[in-house]
Amino acid sequence: MTDTPLDERSLYLRRLVMRALVNGGRGHVGPAMSLIEIMRVLYDDVLKFRPDDPAWENRDRCILSKGHGCLALYALLADKGFFPVDTLDTFCKTGSILGGHPEHGKVPGVEASTGSLGHGLSIGLGMALALKMRGSDAGVFVVMGDGEINEGAVWEGAMTAAKHNLSNLTAIVDCNGIQSYGPTAEVLDMSPLKDKWEAFGFDTYDIDGHDIGQLNDTFSKPRCNRPRAVICRTVKGKGIPIAEHDARWHHKSKLKEDELAAITDALGEL
Repeated sequence: MTDTPLDERSLYLRRLVMRALVNGGRGHVGPAMSLIEIMRVLYDDVLKFRPDDPAWENRDRCILSKGHGCLALYALLADKGFFPVDTLDTFCKTGSILGGHPEHGKVPGVEASTGSLGHGLSIGLGMALALKMRGSDAGVFVVMGDGEINEGAVWEGAMTAAKHNLSNLTAIVDCNGIQSYGPTAEVLDMSPLKDKWEAFGFDTYDIDGHDIGQLNDTFSKPRCNRPRAVICRTVKGKGIPIAEHDARWHHKSKLKEDELAAITDALGEL
């Protein structure tokens, strides 16, 4: 587990997540909070993109395969100007572009509709292969959950990515140790996880998923002749003490007054 402290930017992004959740009356709290630093580093420091031209041909592609963590993605897309920050207030409301899972073609900046778990890596390797065939230097980053990688399609995609030496593909695992109804080690133990990705042909790293420096250093390493896997050790519900390490906060509806007070104490005024 990581006890890495959060700086003001990380707290601000968490407040954006909670702004959407409170206004929508529901949402996946735990999965979004463990993702914040991963998504922050990708969008602040790594990805090439143009908010005013989301379909820019030379952009890097980022797929949030664990679509239930979309509040973290929405917070970054709003922060970067893909849509107004005020749009977060419409989360899960009738007519909103922001649903409980991200939809390609509806939300600017969303590369794939996800939520049916296990498909993001296969979508990403298809994109990476197409980019390689075109001679593009754009990269593809696929963010998965450690519960999601129970799905067999993930490992079929991994084998195919290695076969084609897709050095432009990075698989990222948000490894918070808890899936929707319990510890991943009890539901289906995937350890030793680093050894698995290496055995499937990936250049693999195991890092603190809340450490901005480690994330930056790892995502910025020069490409080799293999796809890359980054296992990010995170805390489910990171930043909200009453939610940390607690599967009951995987999804929350109708937050109680005392819960909102505890969140405000932890993150500041929403």
